[in-house]
Amino acid sequence: MSRQDFTNSSILVKDIMTKALISVNTETTVFQVAKMMDQGGIGAVLVKKDDHLVGIITDRDYATKIVSNNLPSDTHVEKIMSSPLITINFDEPISAAAQRMTSKKIRKLGVTDNGKIIGLITSTDLVTQLTK
Repeated sequence: MSRQDFTNSSILVKDIMTKALISVNTETTVFQVAKMMDQGGIGAVLVKKDDHLVGIITDRDYATKIVSNNLPSDTHVEKIMSSPLITINFDEPISAAAQRMTSKKIRKLGVTDNGKIIGLITSTDLVTQLTK
C-alpha cells in the first residue's frame, strides 16, 4: 500500500482498532500496571475514576515520567497518566487517525462511538495496515 493509497483508503478506524480494553483505577500503582503490561504484552492501559475513563498510561509514560524522574514503584497511575485521553470516532478513515496522532505527537488514540470508548488504535496498527 502506497502513501497515496493509505491517504485515500476507505479503511475505517473500526476495521483495525483493538477492541480488548484493559483499565485500572487511579489508585493502581505504576508497578502493578508495569506487571500487567509485561504479562499481557501490551503497551497501554486505560485509567478510570468513578467508572469514567480519565486517561491512559503507556509504555512511553514509563520512560518519560517514571524512570526519568526516578519515581517510586508505588506511585499511583493518576500522577503520571496522560490525560485527557485523545480520541477519534470509530467511523473515521485511518488517515484521520494518522493525522491526529501526528499533530498531537502521540501513538495511541481512544476510539469512540457516541462518546463511549470502544477500542484503541495505535501507530503500530496503522503501520501494519500500511505494509499490507
